[in-house]
Amino acid sequence: MKSGLMVGLGETQKEVEAVLWDLKEAGCDVVTIGQYLRPTAWHLPVVAYVPPEVFAHYREYALRLGFRGVASGPFVRSSYRAEEFVKG
Repeated sequence: MKSGLMVGLGETQKEVEAVLWDLKEAGCDVVTIGQYLRPTAWHLPVVAYVPPEVFAHYREYALRLGFRGVASGPFVRSSYRAEEFVKG
């Protein structure tokens, strides 16, 4: 199972870690984590631009939880490297 998160909407690191834990407990084995970017003025504004070291932390944390595949970075989207993750 695969899931994806967008960060930068005011969440805390502990909240992201809790979601990763819950996803793993639910049987998810591949996760993507990317920066939310406001597509239009009608959408929610970006609360924070997450620094690269935080994306690296999320990746390491998810791998420690046992995720088989993790893509974490500011330009990562839900389909990021999907074929590679499927092939394992």
